[in-house]
This record gives sequence, C-alpha cells and structure tokens, in this order.
Amino acid sequence: MSSHPTAVWPPARRALTIAAAATLLLTTALADIATAHGSSIDPPSRNYGCYERWANDFQNPRMATEDPMCWQAWQADSTAMWNWNSLYIDGVNGQHQAHIPDGQLCSAGNTGGTRYASLDVPGDWRAVDVDNNFTATYHDQALHGADYHLVYVTRQGFDPLTQRLRWSDLELVRTTGGAAPGAGTRTNNPNLNGVSVDIPVSAPGRTGRHIVYLIWKASHADQTYYFCSDVNFGGTGATPPPTTPAPAPTTPGPAPTTPAPTTPAPGTPAPGQGSCAAAFSVVATWQGGFQAEVRVSAGSTAISGWTVSWTNPGGQQVTQAWNATITSSASTVAARNVGYNGSLSAGASTTFGLLGSASGTPAAQSLSCAAT
Repeated sequence: MSSHPTAVWPPARRALTIAAAATLLLTTALADIATAHGSSIDPPSRNYGCYERWANDFQNPRMATEDPMCWQAWQADSTAMWNWNSLYIDGVNGQHQAHIPDGQLCSAGNTGGTRYASLDVPGDWRAVDVDNNFTATYHDQALHGADYHLVYVTRQGFDPLTQRLRWSDLELVRTTGGAAPGAGTRTNNPNLNGVSVDIPVSAPGRTGRHIVYLIWKASHADQTYYFCSDVNFGGTGATPPPTTPAPAPTTPGPAPTTPAPTTPAPGTPAPGQGSCAAAFSVVATWQGGFQAEVRVSAGSTAISGWTVSWTNPGGQQVTQAWNATITSSASTVAARNVGYNGSLSAGASTTFGLLGSASGTPAAQSLSCAAT
C-alpha cells in the first residue's frame, strides 16, 4: 500500500497565496462599492463614517479605544462598512413605519439580514458639531436622482448614548421634492465618484447629542435609503445660540450668613444605598459568536455608578464590549460603567453591548447589579 506525501509550500509561496486571497477579498468589497448607490456623508451616516475613518486601517486595535462604536460595528459585520452605500429597502411604497420596526431604524429594519444590525446599537458614536440651522449632504453615487427626501431630527430629551431609535423619538423637520438623476455637485473623491446633494435643515430647540434620520426615495425604482447620522447641537465646532443678556445688577441684599448644617430628610437613603437591576438579551448570533445587549436600570433612588456581574456557562466568553469596562476571571465577568453612563436618576436606564464567542447557542445570563 503506497502513501502520498503531504505537499508543503515554501514560505514565500504561502505568503503570496495569503496576499492573493486578501487582495481578492478587498477587490470584491470594492466592486460592491462601485456598483452601489449612496449614503449621507455630512453629517456622515454611522457606517459611512466608520468606513471613511478606518477603511484603510480597519484592523488597527486603536479603533477599540478611539472609536469604540465603529469597532463593535466592524467586528460584528465588516461588510456593513464596505457596503456603506447599500442600506436600502425595495418595494416600500412609502410605508416606512410598516417596514421598519422601532429599534431598527438605523439598520433599515435589519435589511440584508443582520448585516447592519450593529448600527442600531446605542452608544458614543462619533458625532459632528452642528448649529440648529445646518446642511445635510448625501451622496448619490449611482446618479439615481430622487422622488423626495424626508429629514427627521430626534426630539429634545432623546439620548442616543443609551436609547435605540424609535419613530416616536423623531420629528419631521424637512420634506423636499424630487431631484433629477445626476443633479448635484460632482466630486473627484474616488470613494464617492458621483454627485453630492445639499438639503438645508432647521431644527430649533435642540442642544446636545441627537440623531439626524434621512430618508431618500430614489427615482429609478421603488428603492428607499435610510441613514442615521450623529450630531451634537451647540458643540465646540458650532456657533452657540444667542442667550438672553443677564439682568442689570441690583443693590445687594444683606450679607449671607453661614447656613445651619443640614441632615437628610427622614427616609432619604444615604449615598451608596441605591439599587439597580440588569437584564441580558441576545441581539444577533452567527457561527461561533453572538452580539448581546445589557440594560441597567436604577431603582427608586438615583445612583452614581453600577457594576453588573455574571458567570458565563461553559464554552461562552466575552470578547469585546462597549459602553462598559469588562473584567473577567475564569468564567466570572464584571462590567462597570464608563464615565458618561454611571449616573442614573431614579428609574432611568442605560445599555451596554458586547460581542462574545459560544460553542453552541449563546445563553442569556442571570445577572446581579450593584449600585454606588
């Protein structure tokens, strides 16, 4: 009985083969881009912003700390970034809310399966500073033209750091008519290579973090595009809104006296006696991995920080997290708040997300929550 030796490639040949495979993957991704359609570019949609900042360096571990929401999106499904211009639905017939459920507006109702699901995850997405009067620009890469555009801005009080976007969170601030195919400003940017269209927008009364939600109905077919863009009204790069002048000084009253010491009202908990609860839910799964979300809620009193703990079952572990700092020891996991989401008023909640590996179906965890 004869045996055949196993072929062993020289190191140089192996390197060339790996390089060729990487080139093929990149070429395929760029081919998808070249035949695709468009996106918001200023303020940028979530996935276009991630593509613009990291496409040439998408394996750099610095992204995890410098741009954590992009990091979780790249890890969840990198094709959502390479295909930044294909976030659309066919056959909507203007029935946007019927086709896109609450919590899935940024992924256009999980169009393309779960490819764009990471865009719905709330957190500290990179935001652009804008005034209350600003210009929204989208790029019509394939020169589709438009039947109409709808521009929404979240209502004051919505928190994109902790809340998934719902239709009731939005206010329609601009509706436009059609745009002819090819209308707009040409660009020489090889990543765009089409026309950019400007839409003046006015969103009075907003301050702080918000989402601009643009709906673009293309004119070539019943094909509708949906874009979430993160903005910061009145940020450091925006012109501050005018303020009412302070009243003229009046004659000072009696000099203040030293206040008497105060004691907490009866029944008021001392600092550190607040409580919290946490709930774990699986958002998406794939072969060998999953994405999950944990909602942390304060009890009947305000809290200034929280720590959520659980024990992973065998074959399951956390590999990445955002909106929380994760530490692990064997199968025990502790997630602590980051700087911007530790303080919660009574009954308020926040969320953090994680990616994990699992040998089978990922299991929802039984969590404990400790507040400070």
